[in-house]
Amino acid sequence: MIKSIPALPVINIERAIEFYHAKLCFAIPYHDTGFAKLIRDEVELHLWAASDESWNGNSSLAASPIKSGAESFLAGTASCRIQVQGIEEWYEECKRQGVIYNPDTVVQCQPWRTKEFSVLDLHRNLITFYELI
Repeated sequence: MIKSIPALPVINIERAIEFYHAKLCFAIPYHDTGFAKLIRDEVELHLWAASDESWNGNSSLAASPIKSGAESFLAGTASCRIQVQGIEEWYEECKRQGVIYNPDTVVQCQPWRTKEFSVLDLHRNLITFYELI
């Protein structure tokens, strides 16, 4: 294996692009109404539109909950981990940008030899930034 690219479900591609560009400084080399490719340094993320509302109010939901695979209830159910250098500085930048979702969030040392903290994107996907120690 060579590379992995997380793909995060979002309800609104345009608003998600704005968030990732303005708050996390990702470039947007490609996007359309259902997909976006984001890049910052060596990190690539994909966003995909989980915006199908046809399930909402559907009485047969219990029998067959997934129809298109892009149902809006999937948005915000993903997570990914992004390795960074300078975790303390990155934490301070995320704090300034207002993406730290919990005021008690701090950089923590983990027993698996990382320092890390997590943020939520606009649609509540979890992104954990970590540095090896």
